[in-house]
Amino acid sequence: MKKKTQSIPSLEVLYKTEELLDAASNRYRITVQVANKAKRKRYEDINILDDFKLKPVIRAILEIAEEISRPEILTD
Repeated sequence: MKKKTQSIPSLEVLYKTEELLDAASNRYRITVQVANKAKRKRYEDINILDDFKLKPVIRAILEIAEEISRPEILTD
């Protein structure tokens, strides 16, 4: 049985990735941050039985890009 995944347009993911890399001063550092966040998300969500979820790396990219594009999220 295949798992269903929530569909996010590939172009949106690519756009957010480029936005993230453009905003970052160090590409290596942001890549490591995305990888670490994806790894944490993977283990946090292991007990959640949600059929409609994004892959952890895509979710991490979208979340970090949102945090960078909206700095008011970080100050709260």
